[in-house]
Amino acid sequence: MSDQALLALARETAHEAAALIRERRPEGRVFVAATKSSPTDAVTEIDTAAERLIRDRIGAARPDDGFVGEEGGRQSGTSGVDWVVDPIDGTVNFVFGIPAYAVSIGVEVDGVVRAGVVVDVPYDREYTAIRGEGSWRRDGGGSAVPMRVPDTGDLTQALVGTGFGYEPKQRARQAEAVAALLPQVRDVRRIGSAALDLCSVAAGRYDAYVEEGLQAWDRAAGVLVAREAGAVVTGLHDDEPDERLVIAAGPALFDRFRTLVAECGF
Repeated sequence: MSDQALLALARETAHEAAALIRERRPEGRVFVAATKSSPTDAVTEIDTAAERLIRDRIGAARPDDGFVGEEGGRQSGTSGVDWVVDPIDGTVNFVFGIPAYAVSIGVEVDGVVRAGVVVDVPYDREYTAIRGEGSWRRDGGGSAVPMRVPDTGDLTQALVGTGFGYEPKQRARQAEAVAALLPQVRDVRRIGSAALDLCSVAAGRYDAYVEEGLQAWDRAAGVLVAREAGAVVTGLHDDEPDERLVIAAGPALFDRFRTLVAECGF
């Protein structure tokens, strides 16, 4: 299956999951069915239903593929293709009715993410990418618009996205790092969805982004979208982004931003 065909299946499935989420979300706050890493790391019945839908659709179309999902764990495959899925990235926002949460699907082929889609559920906005071919945004089913990061080099004017983990000691340390960062950039935003944050770098709403503690499903699609829009995305050094750290910025800003991130203690 070509990268284009894999993306087409990912897009169709992500939009179906987004429609389920919009249909099932009640007014007001959503009931929390369970917690994961800490009492503030919520999972809802709608998370589980959305991931089940995605697993079922992908499994029916490609039964030999693997699957890595936030709520249901890993399922090994034999094809060399793995689907890395967060059914609702930004679950706390979803629970409280804050309109910033997304369906995220990345498609790995032999360990390399080749295609990805992030669907901003409340706004029906889609971000897609294919490795080596670029990134696009679609609003409400409209035409695809290519994305390119603004390549400003002025760190003092950079708007930076970030996020915090769920474990209290980790959050305290991250808050200290952000406090050190804040006086040296234009401002900081904490939206609560890593997938949407990375897409905001691609779309030019952020100049840079940094966050610790992201799992594979948090970052798979978003990292590809940002990279294909021209962002440099790495870990703390010149390695691949991982759970330790994800740093993203345009090429002119990246080296100075990464140095600042290290100096601030991320």
